[in-house]
Amino acid sequence: MAKQPSQNEIQTVLALLNSGKLAETESAAKKLLLHYPDVFLLYHALALAQDGLGKYSDSATTYSKALKLQPNTPDLLFNLGIALTHLNRFEDAVNSYQKAINLQPKFFEAYGNLGTVLQKQGRVEEAIDAYRQGLKINSQDARGYFNLGTALRDNGQLEEAVTSYQKALHLFPNYSDAHNNLGETLRDQGDMEAAVKSYQAALTLNLQHPQANYNMAEFLYLAKRYGEAIPFFEISQLDDWQARSLYCLYKAERFDEFKTKLDQLVTTTTHASPFIGTLSTHYAINFGVENPYNFCKNGFNYVYQNSVPQLAAPNSQLLIDLLHDIKNTEIAERKQGMLHFGTQSSGNLFKRPEASFRALAELIKQEFINYKNQYAGADCELIASFPDTLDFTSSWYVKMRKGGYLAPHIHEIGWLSGAVYLAMPKNKVHADEGSFEYGTHGDNYPQKHNNFPAQSIMPNVGDIILFPSSLFHRTVPFNADEERICIAFDLRPATLSKEKAA
Repeated sequence: MAKQPSQNEIQTVLALLNSGKLAETESAAKKLLLHYPDVFLLYHALALAQDGLGKYSDSATTYSKALKLQPNTPDLLFNLGIALTHLNRFEDAVNSYQKAINLQPKFFEAYGNLGTVLQKQGRVEEAIDAYRQGLKINSQDARGYFNLGTALRDNGQLEEAVTSYQKALHLFPNYSDAHNNLGETLRDQGDMEAAVKSYQAALTLNLQHPQANYNMAEFLYLAKRYGEAIPFFEISQLDDWQARSLYCLYKAERFDEFKTKLDQLVTTTTHASPFIGTLSTHYAINFGVENPYNFCKNGFNYVYQNSVPQLAAPNSQLLIDLLHDIKNTEIAERKQGMLHFGTQSSGNLFKRPEASFRALAELIKQEFINYKNQYAGADCELIASFPDTLDFTSSWYVKMRKGGYLAPHIHEIGWLSGAVYLAMPKNKVHADEGSFEYGTHGDNYPQKHNNFPAQSIMPNVGDIILFPSSLFHRTVPFNADEERICIAFDLRPATLSKEKAA
């Protein structure tokens, strides 16, 4: 019989764990395991301590050792799944959660975590099913309804997402995240008044809620209440809050404050914000000064056009399938104030299950690689920090009819933006109707003169256009009684280093 530690030795480790002394727990458990290598309880305590310390690679190894001693332990498999998720080993995490569920079919928390991992993988329909399975087991799980709402929104099912968030709030009225996400979904539906009430409800519960502060700020600046928006951005400290604050100063024509803040960002952060790149370029042209922000100083040199053979070929089956799925798939529309005589899909199109969207996503990823190779070695942050992991921040279709156009805008949350063209109007009065125009001015930025350069491209069906997200772009209106259909998308690095090395 294998040697066993004394009860006192075990209790010492457990007491350290229960008192939150995780480093001491880890050290004590490791020492005992040198003498007692087959004690399940020590492995379990060690793994929990490593989880708490954020040592997920170590904890995954420890959980695996514990499972060799007790292979049919659902809780261990569940915790292993959490560690694997932190390590981005999503497929292994899925397997771990599924094993836990097989051993304990009523393990609703495992269904919830399984759904989260599936959603991270872009398997949104499967995630929705997992969340719903968990809710069948426990219909009082507010977190489960919240998670389901996020997946439904990802899938473009806005009305169902709203219902799911409302169910979460019915069970837990003080759920600030659910109030905020409900507001975001209502905003996507175009109900801004209701969205703001939801943001305010979240802030009533938590004045420091990052997303709710950010969303309130975004509402205020869209309403041109720039001075009111800045404090909300500053509280949020979220994503591109510095760029948004800078935008508010510029739109309010507080140019001295703008320049002071821009100079500070130029010297203290990497030049990794397309949005700041847009503002800095506009200011430099406006006031005839040098542009100090090197995200992509001359974006015109980085506009890429290519024909995708799988789409441009005569009778392309992929093109047929894409147009069919756009027409027949139930995807909610997203209200878009800059789009005229047209519709835009909600959710992330390339996370949907349809084979046509998935196939197109893979073709576009290859074009991303071609783009990177074409501009390799360029002296700008756009190329220097080009994403290694090619995931889409967002993707959507835009359908325009006669008179359709998009006003000049940028994609603030992008890095590299683009579109693939599936249908283009042919019967045009003017040659440039329906063309893609890009430039250095838009969004009613304050102008000291009108000398802001612009250029245009006429896409063909099957073409892809990629361009820095810092460039303004628009669709030139067209009068043909035909549709103009494209799928647009953004690519962005998963993480951006914001601080320069000391």
